[in-house]
Amino acid sequence: MKTITTSAHLEPDSTIRVNVFDSTPDGGSFVSLRIGGEQVDIALLARPGTAGALRALARAAEEAASALDEIAESASGGAA
Repeated sequence: MKTITTSAHLEPDSTIRVNVFDSTPDGGSFVSLRIGGEQVDIALLARPGTAGALRALARAAEEAASALDEIAESASGGAA
């Protein structure tokens, strides 16, 4: 990964888009994973050979979502 540090808050209405860009004479194909909101749009560009990194990101996102579910359940006293 190239180096950049940024921070943005996900909101319930955040959008997530995947776009596939086919190979062109000027460059190879890649996939764009975009996460956006009102003021922030983050794009992750992944080339062939980086699927494992995206899968690791998906696993980490699932783990984070589970932690948020547990926090919400604890805050509500276990009531769903």
